[in-house]
Amino acid sequence: MQRRVNMLSCGERVVRCLRGDTVDHVPFGFGLGWNPWGQTMERWQKESGDPELNLAQRFGFDRSFVLPAIEYGSFPRFEKIVLEETADFIVSRDSDGVVRRQRRDRGSMPEFLEYPVKTPGDWERLKLERWQMSPARLRQDWDQLRRQLGETGEAVQVGVFPWGVFGTVRDLLGAEELLVSFYDEPAMVHDMMDHLTTLWITLWEHVARQVPIAHIHIWEDMSGRQGSLISPAMVEEFMMPCYDRIAAFARAHAVPLISVDTDGDCRQLVPVMMAHGVNMFFPFEVQAGNDILQYREQYPTLGIVGGLDKRALALGREEIDREVAKARAMVQRGRYIPAFDHLIPPDVPWDNYCYAAQQIKKACFS
Repeated sequence: MQRRVNMLSCGERVVRCLRGDTVDHVPFGFGLGWNPWGQTMERWQKESGDPELNLAQRFGFDRSFVLPAIEYGSFPRFEKIVLEETADFIVSRDSDGVVRRQRRDRGSMPEFLEYPVKTPGDWERLKLERWQMSPARLRQDWDQLRRQLGETGEAVQVGVFPWGVFGTVRDLLGAEELLVSFYDEPAMVHDMMDHLTTLWITLWEHVARQVPIAHIHIWEDMSGRQGSLISPAMVEEFMMPCYDRIAAFARAHAVPLISVDTDGDCRQLVPVMMAHGVNMFFPFEVQAGNDILQYREQYPTLGIVGGLDKRALALGREEIDREVAKARAMVQRGRYIPAFDHLIPPDVPWDNYCYAAQQIKKACFS
C-alpha cells in the first residue's frame, strides 16, 4: 500500500485510511480495542508504577474524532435512584429508566431487571415525554468546537455508544422482549426505530449547519457467537429503511464514513448493511469466529477496525507476535486500522500490553 503523502491532520488520516486513500501513516491507537476494563487499568497502574497512567500519552496514540455534546437518548433523563443495597450488590434505576443489579466491585456485567417500555402504551407515553426534539439537546458551544478542530485536526463524529437502530430499541424493551415484539408488536418496533432515526437525523442536521461531519456511528451490538439476533430478512424489513435514511443524510452532507459497532459473529450483517451505505465495521471478535483476513478478501472496500485477538495479550509474546503479523498483513491490504477485538480484560499484564503496542505502532508507521 502506497503511503507517501504530506503530513495529514489526525481526522483526515483516519478517514483517508478507511476509505482506501494514501496516508502518511496508518492511525495508531484508534478504537475501543486499545481501552482497558477498569480493573485492568488498576492492575496496570500498579505494575507500571504510574497511578496517573495515560495510555494515549504513554504510547502516542493518534487523535481521531471529536463528538459534539448532544443528548441522543431519553431527555429529560430519568432521575437516577438507588433502589436496594447489599454488601455485594446495588440495585438502581439509571438515567435511561433501566433498573439494573450491579456488583459493587463492577467485576462483571450488570443484571438488567426492568426496562421502561413494556407495552405500546408505554412507548407512546415515553415518546411524547422523553424522545422529542428539543434545542436543549444540543449542548455544544460551536465556536469552541471550531477552535478545537482547528487546533487538534480532529474530525467530527455524530452517533456514539449506546445509540443504534436495534441497540437502543433493545435497551428500551430488553433483549427478549424486543425479539418477541418483532412478531407480537411489529408496528411498535417499526415506529420506535423510525422515530429514533428521525430524532437523530434532526440532531445531525443541526450539527451539519455548524461543522462538517466526517463520521456517522451506529451502535447495534446485535450479534452473538451464532450470528445475528434476528434474520437478515428481518434486518432488511425493520432496520434498513432507517439505514437508507441515514445513508441519504450522509450523501447530502458529503459524510465519508458510516460505521457499525456490533459484537459477536457479524458475517450475516456485513453484506446487508454494506448494501445500505455502511462502509466501516468493528470490533470483529475473534472468539466469535471473525477472521479479518477473510473479510478483507470478501469485502475489499470495507473499512475494518479491530479483529486482533485480545486473548493473545494474556498469553505471551509468541501469541502476540501472531496477532502483530496479522495486523501487518491487513495494513498492507489497506482500509484497516489495527486494534484488539474489544476492551482489554484484567488478566493482561502491563508488560504484554506495552510489547503489543510497540510492535503494532511499528506496523502502522512502516
